[in-house]
Amino acid sequence: MSFRITGLPAQPFAHLFGLNDDDLARHGAQRFLGEGLPDRVELRDTTVDETVLLVNYEHQPADTPYRSRHAIFVREHAGATFDATDTVPAALRSRLLSLRAFDAQHLMVDADVVEGVEVEDLIERLLARSGVAYVHAHFARRGCYAALIRRA
Repeated sequence: MSFRITGLPAQPFAHLFGLNDDDLARHGAQRFLGEGLPDRVELRDTTVDETVLLVNYEHQPADTPYRSRHAIFVREHAGATFDATDTVPAALRSRLLSLRAFDAQHLMVDADVVEGVEVEDLIERLLARSGVAYVHAHFARRGCYAALIRRA
């Protein structure tokens, strides 16, 4: 089964780009410089000279018991949103993932954990399940939202 993975749009975070640390703190955000931090827009790991913002993001806004928000990294001045069919970005491929399948009412109907190098089989199994509308990928170790997965 064909699948599509998308990152987050940069626009909701753009007002934070370039703020000083005090202003970021007023928004509940922090800036980090460091290699290998996973950006949720471009779905790639940052390089040693790039900054990321640690922000709290509501990735599951539906008014259900599964409504959820958590910390995520967004590369400061992130570019185009990752959006590809049948392609797993390196930031997901290189980590342990938790995939959570939701129905059209935004209730979780299935979930499992998989190494990113083997994620396609789990994506296919979850999306093949009747009633699954979409899948959220999370980085399993820290629980952070990573990406949206849908049928292509």
